[in-house]
Amino acid sequence: MEVGEPGLEGVVTAPARPAKILVTGNMGYVGPSVVARLRESYPDASLIGLDAGYFAHCLTGCSAMPERSLHCQYFGDVRSIPPSLLDGVDAVVHLAAISNDPIGNAYDDVTLEINHEATVRLASEAKAAGARSFVFAGSCSIYGVSSDAVATEDSPAQPLSRYAESKWLAEKGLRELVNDTFIVTSLRFGTACGMSDRLRLDVVLNDFVASAIATGTITILSDGTPWRPLIHVADMARAIDWAIARDREDGGAFLAVNAGSDQWNYRVRELADAVARAIPDVDVSFVGTGGPDRRSYRVSFERYQALAPDHQPEVDIRMAIEGLKEGLERIDFADAEFRSSPFIRLFVLEGLRERGLVNDRLEWTAHVDAYAGAR
Repeated sequence: MEVGEPGLEGVVTAPARPAKILVTGNMGYVGPSVVARLRESYPDASLIGLDAGYFAHCLTGCSAMPERSLHCQYFGDVRSIPPSLLDGVDAVVHLAAISNDPIGNAYDDVTLEINHEATVRLASEAKAAGARSFVFAGSCSIYGVSSDAVATEDSPAQPLSRYAESKWLAEKGLRELVNDTFIVTSLRFGTACGMSDRLRLDVVLNDFVASAIATGTITILSDGTPWRPLIHVADMARAIDWAIARDREDGGAFLAVNAGSDQWNYRVRELADAVARAIPDVDVSFVGTGGPDRRSYRVSFERYQALAPDHQPEVDIRMAIEGLKEGLERIDFADAEFRSSPFIRLFVLEGLRERGLVNDRLEWTAHVDAYAGAR
């Protein structure tokens, strides 16, 4: 007899495999890895993507569009999703967000609208439409500063930026939505890293590798002492895969969990040194002109290890650096001014604004024609 067959009293029925999964923000940095992983894990599921399309053109060396694994790609604003898009959806993977502190600082109100308000509204609408699972890409940045202590899920949130605050507020709103048929998982990720079909270089490890390749130097504006937990995009996808199918008995109807590995807690200077060891003839310089960086947090991933033993991170720092090096060399990367290039998400958004394609609320000012022009 199969598990859950009628007539078996006391047998726990495993959660049904999702037949239709919506991935928001799939055309960003993390999305390509998530879509590829979900297509492998759920070959018969209907995968649909929803993205504003800001970074759709920021492809980096891939031989085919990452969206080829989807059944359908929608372009739209996560702040105003048509209800019909959620028809029949069993699980939502919510990646769409203002993705870092610089953008959050530049678009203060918009960050709260997208990261907090739109997130809670989408989850509420998904619940009403009959979805079973909502997976939120949360952030360890909510811990803000933890000195020499190791932050656990029970540590107080001390967000130091609008971005971090918006992630924390979204979590609090999502917690209120769960019930017997709707579960929410907030995966508190560290700083993302690694090669992607839509690479970003405005995250710390990726920046260091790019700088080493393009200039032969890694310049650190702080003293290099702040702690950062990191996670590779492939391991983020692995965690999301687990969260989609988890049962409420594995962590509760609402679960906020640090997703990553204890081995991936590094000081900034340790990351720079690791890159310098992997790439020959690279100098590391600590200039200290950026002032003290208050954001410093080591994070415990013990709970995630206990809950998801079969979905633990598999990429270590050496593999991440080598993957970035190989990927950048494959596209003949040599731009010493890459911090003012499409590899930087804020630069892309500001360029769209300067050309009048999006307004100050990051809304497209027209539809098809404007999007085609941005590409």
